[in-house]
Amino acid sequence: MKIQLASSYGFCFGVKRAIEIAEEHQGSVTYGPLIHNKDEINRLKVGFNIGLAEKLDDIHTDDAVVIRTHGIPKNELSVLQKQDHKIIDATCPYVTTPQNIVEKMSEDGYSIVIFGDKDHPEIKGVVSYAIDSEDAFIVLEPEELDVLPLKRKVAVVSQTTKKPEDFVKIVNALMLTRKEIRVFNTICNATFENQDAAAELAKDADVMIVIGGKHSSNTKQLHSICKRDCDDSYLIENEKELEDSWFEGKVFCGISAGASTPDWIVQNVINKIQEIKQVDEIV
Repeated sequence: MKIQLASSYGFCFGVKRAIEIAEEHQGSVTYGPLIHNKDEINRLKVGFNIGLAEKLDDIHTDDAVVIRTHGIPKNELSVLQKQDHKIIDATCPYVTTPQNIVEKMSEDGYSIVIFGDKDHPEIKGVVSYAIDSEDAFIVLEPEELDVLPLKRKVAVVSQTTKKPEDFVKIVNALMLTRKEIRVFNTICNATFENQDAAAELAKDADVMIVIGGKHSSNTKQLHSICKRDCDDSYLIENEKELEDSWFEGKVFCGISAGASTPDWIVQNVINKIQEIKQVDEIV
């Protein structure tokens, strides 16, 4: 069997930057998981004594606090600042951008439409930067726009890991009803590159393995994209989840990985596949 890695996969700039920041601040705590990868978080805990606080109440008075890659709500950041913690900001710059746009456009009197998952930590942070919380709306489908009390002026941003073609549907729907629309394409370039590379590989592979956190939006998107061209596409967090039956009768295995997946996990998956099935070529 042949194994081929996608031409673009794994750690994005923001995740790589966040991990380097955390490693430089041994003994600190992250407020919320730094990234969406449990194995990498455990590596930071064991190797660098990086703690994890899920709630503000879990943070001790003398803790240095690393802000997660996805950012946190503005009011929670204010609480940490008032408590005089040392704050190390590891928010991805691609996430900071929509935060700043929402704040500025909200100040300028625009209704805010955010294309994204309302329960995703990135979106919880972005929406908190609106000056008026009742004039900021999170949507996933164009139909949701019909019932929103939007002003004549609307500013639109997207969750960084969403598919561009879905974002366009939201924008097109708004163009039919609003007089002024400011559209900000805040989808991350790394997301484009990983998605395009996975889609191209899935066309040729007869089994696709997508590696990443089960709660990671960008990894789930990769899996969905691969499924369009390769029915036998599987989403796993690590090599322990591989099943021998997936590779029976297969001759070409493609591998992609989410933006929060480190190379050492990818290599562990490759090693495990080699134990399951004879591999003649890895490219």
